[in-house]
Amino acid sequence: MEFSIVFFEQAKFDVHEAKIWYKQQKPGLEKRFAKVIKTSIITIQKNPFIYAIQYQNVRIAHSALFPYGIHFYIDAIKSEIVIIAILHHKRNPAITHKRS
Repeated sequence: MEFSIVFFEQAKFDVHEAKIWYKQQKPGLEKRFAKVIKTSIITIQKNPFIYAIQYQNVRIAHSALFPYGIHFYIDAIKSEIVIIAILHHKRNPAITHKRS
């Protein structure tokens, strides 16, 4: 089954904030971050069920190089993967409970 990807606006903002921070650390690092996140999302899209449910039907995929988790749930009826947050591991995950 092919799933489409849907983003909460807050998840897009999460990525935007992270890209700004990484660019301040080292120019060009924000592009690498974006590429790693995109690759992780493609992996999620190919097989979302490999990730265990962590809370409230939400699964978390961890990026390979950056300390970020992609919080998502699967809407099987609509054949969608809904990304609710892309957060640094040190951030409070309770942020996503309000979003989901």
